[in-house]
Amino acid sequence: MTEHRPHSSHYGAFHAAHHPGEDRLSLRPDPGDPEPSPLLRNLPAFSRARVDRPYVRRGWLTRGPGPDPERGRDAFVPVEWDEVVPLLARELDRVRTTHGNSAIFGGSYGWGSAGRFHHAQSQVHRFLNHLGGYTRSVNTYSLGASRNLLSHVVGDDRSIVEPTSYLVLAEHTELFVCFGGMPAKNSQVNAGGVSRHTAAGQLRAARARGARFVLVSPLRDDLADDLDAEWIAPLPGTDTALLLALAYVLLVERRYDAAFCATHVTGFDVFRDYVLGGADGVPKTPAWAAAVCGVPADRIAPLAREMAAHRTLVSLSWSLQRAHRGEQPIWAGIALAALLGQIGLPGGGFGHGYGATAGTGAGLLPYGLPTLPQGTNPVPDFIPVARIADLLLRPGESYEYDGQRLTYPDTRLVYWTGGNPFHHHQDLARLRRAFTRPDTVVVHEPFWTATARHADLVLPATTTLEREDLGAARQDPVLIAMHRVAEPRGQARDDYAIFADLAHELGVGEAFTEGRTARQWLAHLYEGWRADLPPEHRPTEDFDAFWRAGRVTLTGRRTRHTLYERFRADPKRHPLATPSGRIELYSATVASFGYDDCPGHPAWLPPPAPDPEFPLWLVANNPATRLHSQLDHGPHSAAAKVAGREPVRVHPEDAAALGLTEGEVVRLRSAVGSCLAAVVLSDALRPGVLQLATGAWFDPSAPEVATCVHGNPNALTADVGTSRLAQGCTGQHTRVAVERLTAPPPPVRAHQPPPIASR
Repeated sequence: MTEHRPHSSHYGAFHAAHHPGEDRLSLRPDPGDPEPSPLLRNLPAFSRARVDRPYVRRGWLTRGPGPDPERGRDAFVPVEWDEVVPLLARELDRVRTTHGNSAIFGGSYGWGSAGRFHHAQSQVHRFLNHLGGYTRSVNTYSLGASRNLLSHVVGDDRSIVEPTSYLVLAEHTELFVCFGGMPAKNSQVNAGGVSRHTAAGQLRAARARGARFVLVSPLRDDLADDLDAEWIAPLPGTDTALLLALAYVLLVERRYDAAFCATHVTGFDVFRDYVLGGADGVPKTPAWAAAVCGVPADRIAPLAREMAAHRTLVSLSWSLQRAHRGEQPIWAGIALAALLGQIGLPGGGFGHGYGATAGTGAGLLPYGLPTLPQGTNPVPDFIPVARIADLLLRPGESYEYDGQRLTYPDTRLVYWTGGNPFHHHQDLARLRRAFTRPDTVVVHEPFWTATARHADLVLPATTTLEREDLGAARQDPVLIAMHRVAEPRGQARDDYAIFADLAHELGVGEAFTEGRTARQWLAHLYEGWRADLPPEHRPTEDFDAFWRAGRVTLTGRRTRHTLYERFRADPKRHPLATPSGRIELYSATVASFGYDDCPGHPAWLPPPAPDPEFPLWLVANNPATRLHSQLDHGPHSAAAKVAGREPVRVHPEDAAALGLTEGEVVRLRSAVGSCLAAVVLSDALRPGVLQLATGAWFDPSAPEVATCVHGNPNALTADVGTSRLAQGCTGQHTRVAVERLTAPPPPVRAHQPPPIASR
């Protein structure tokens, strides 16, 4: 397939051709993209890490289903498709008939492909629903705390889904105060794809107009250098204290918008009493905050005054809530914006997630996209997504979540497609133990990730380049025909073909496939979607014309977030979906839950006292060279590694105190585990803070040296929820020690296949 064909990815649209004789991919970014993502360079990832055929773990094949401590350590036996399909079908049938459908956990995180039909999450859920349902997960690792909190404070998550666009911010915002930053690296990606990367350009336009930027983060490069931002570097996880001190200044100096608070806010008196110290005897003064977060008190009050004097955006990154009591900085940030009284004004108020994805701030289409129907799941059981290890380790135990007391089902079979929990999850040694507990673990994967290595049945899945699909996102004005670029490797099949075979084996084939091939599904989804659109937004191209053209333009993308504009204009006619109809600085509902880890108003809830054994902070943020852990073995990701391992950035002052040198491989150790990483010196960090990106494939091949020898920071982070309100992920920060190695480091084996055995 040497002709360049249109395709799409989460990090951009492109045209590509595969040259079989050289086993080489040539790729051209979309010519209309002003700043194509360098992540496209990872796509030519042909490697030994590919799963070339079906495999069954040797212990499971010889001893049958059951908990097994060898899972993740055992060899795999190659089998044929005509053997593995009936084998897996029998196991699915055994579990659902013996233990009930709640004993099946359907795992998928949704980032497997930009395609809407070969969307792994939709495929596995549709299949399991046709078998009678499954235990599911809710929320995400990215926003585990925020979505629950926002439902109580502002009524829904539309401030995440449809924030004010960068176009409006670039024209109206005078002061951007960016808590957690707006990192350009994250704006390279978007679920479903992005045809034009525009976020960085819009921020530059705002700066050229005269807007000022203030970055609040322990990492200086959480905002682009060309924005000339002032850098305020608090200690990790202390943003809530700083936000409360800013609110204190507005209150005591009467710089807050009293009229807005009287008409658009509920709980103002409770929040004011807490900030001024009436509730706990501790006024949240700049001096108090300085002692907590390390920001000088004489910088806090002037910033509050400047915010009150200008059209100000309080920008709250997703990273803020991926930490201990992560609900609190988001709530405190909304409270600060409410005191400023600019919510609903163009370019003012608060934003949650600018810089998180390319789609955030790009606008939103007023209609849906072609989507594979998943059917109905009759099983009521669910878990917050970041509680997967608890689900497997604590069957039958109860836990609290958003005012409910729930029980973990007894999971016997885990079915995972399109995701890698050994990237997303924390305390990977504990997750390894958890994965030994089910009877059976099934994974569809193109590559030998750590999740595939911890499975019993590994089914080889095609990559996006090896199949056809529809690429689209509601934040993007283009629907792309994703043509197949290369033939499937080895015996790989797409998820739909695998599930169709299993469905036929289990007697639900016709219901699952509806008699359609994958190509027929694409035409069916496209034409059904097109017919349902309002006439003014309906493409004139039928499916065949669309497929030949390679794309159609989608019209009507909204650039203003009218929810808060209408609410500001008339809160009685356009109330929020909260019990009061207003912004809730005090939530009687949350207070009624009685959670000491999430009271009824924003509060500073200090983390446990630091252990002197772990004197340094580690920030474990998203990588710049890959999407999560995808294609970690790709050329762009590999080029950023040092000595074959993930780099850990260290401030020169800390490196000098520890005797560390550039490029040296060190061991990072926390209360839960350890990992190896290579030192890179950088003054773009607050002293006392290290930074190690997520996404290096977990490599536990030398446990006598480290939990992970490749540099996965989730070998270090603790598996605890943000609070009982949301049970979100807290993997952004942890405390660590750094140790020099006394022997040469072991080799990295993360990208090599596991041991292969004969029967």
